[in-house]
Amino acid sequence: MKHIIVLAFLVCTTGALNAQKLSKNKKAIIASVEKHKTELIKISDEIWGLAEEAFQESRSSEILANYAEKNGFQVERGVAGMPTAFVASYGSGKPVISVLGEFDALPGISQKAQPTKEALNDGANGHGCGHNLFGAGSLGAAIAIKELIAAGKIKGTVKFFGTPAEEKFFGKIWMVADGLWDDVDVNISWHPSATTKADVQSSLALIDFKVEFFGQAAHASADPWNGRSASDALELYTTGINYYREHVKPTVRIHYHIQDGGQVVNVVPDYSRLWVRVRDTKREGMTPVYERVKAMAEGAAIMANVDYKISLISGIYEVLVNRTGGEIMQQNLELLGPIEYTAEETAFGQKIQEVTGKPQVGMDSSITPLEATKEHPGGGSTDVGDVSWNVANINLGVTTAPKDTPWHSWAVVACGGMSIGHKGMIYASKAMAMTMVDLFEGPKLVQKVKKEYKERKGDTKYEPMIPEGPPPIGSN
Repeated sequence: MKHIIVLAFLVCTTGALNAQKLSKNKKAIIASVEKHKTELIKISDEIWGLAEEAFQESRSSEILANYAEKNGFQVERGVAGMPTAFVASYGSGKPVISVLGEFDALPGISQKAQPTKEALNDGANGHGCGHNLFGAGSLGAAIAIKELIAAGKIKGTVKFFGTPAEEKFFGKIWMVADGLWDDVDVNISWHPSATTKADVQSSLALIDFKVEFFGQAAHASADPWNGRSASDALELYTTGINYYREHVKPTVRIHYHIQDGGQVVNVVPDYSRLWVRVRDTKREGMTPVYERVKAMAEGAAIMANVDYKISLISGIYEVLVNRTGGEIMQQNLELLGPIEYTAEETAFGQKIQEVTGKPQVGMDSSITPLEATKEHPGGGSTDVGDVSWNVANINLGVTTAPKDTPWHSWAVVACGGMSIGHKGMIYASKAMAMTMVDLFEGPKLVQKVKKEYKERKGDTKYEPMIPEGPPPIGSN
């Protein structure tokens, strides 16, 4: 009992000390986010329930854009040729600080807001990456900054970018290509996570392409010799990819999804198609693997005596880290202190861990110390990388699910629809907006962040990895 009392005293004392260190503007930020908290949670829950996929996020996008407009932002919709992409702006002059918001879901992982697996709607989508929290949380930060600008406490421009299709087609690439960050000084982004930290790790570069094989149909029993099987080519191709895995560097990842392997068993299929993805920690490491995997498609086509076609879908860069920005974010995390959970929330998290076979420790609410940046990090990929090669970028991860929770799964969906996710979202709003305050108040700080960005980018010329023409709206 004595230890519990001492711990409670320390938590209260630390909170009081942190409150004393908060500037008036940062106190105003926290008050603003708290004022909008109920509405932000409502928005997040609406988007969670809609769970719209890439380029189909019409209602989710509208909800966010409408709330931005309601709060005084000038909203430009349908930017960069994407109906669900938008930019909400407020203020004038420099600095221009932007914040990213995502809102697309993943297919087939619908889940109720409960710690045991049960679909909300069978076969439907779910927010297994927490993008319902991402968009709403970022908008909360932008609104808090807008209110400081409107009150004359800071000067400059704040922008909220509504960015669609991160899970599949990477909508930010088209937004970058359209020059939407050309006037921005620093960009802020966050992502739901199982830890809370200023994220100074990169991501994996990635390229997506579609391979199609075209053969000749025939009766599979009566005259198969008259057929040329596109399915044979597909199987030969995937076999080649799988043998190739032994001979790539440990940092490389290769995935594929068979989209069409033939329709019926008694016909030699004349068409097959698969989606292929290649990743590595650096674009220069990814590119030769991509070229080799493309060449294998020709080999498979020759062996099966069919024709083939390769179509680029899109590709993304690894994130360009900015440690100067990470240090600013870290200071604000430490000012805020860790998220606190109720006994019910801890039990919810522990039940998820039990069901998914993980140690039942609940949520990790600690503030992770600023890490050393790894040369070859693991993990996933994000089109935030493309933004980061065009403007200085600061990343944040905030706890919205229990420790070791499988990502892109029903378990993340469950947490994103209840208070564990909500608390992380509100925390992210405050942390990002407080970091933005530092930038608005400190022109020398902005220049320091931009200086590191330019040094890390060096002479690299950014070239978007997208096919010619408009974004692939309606593609499968």
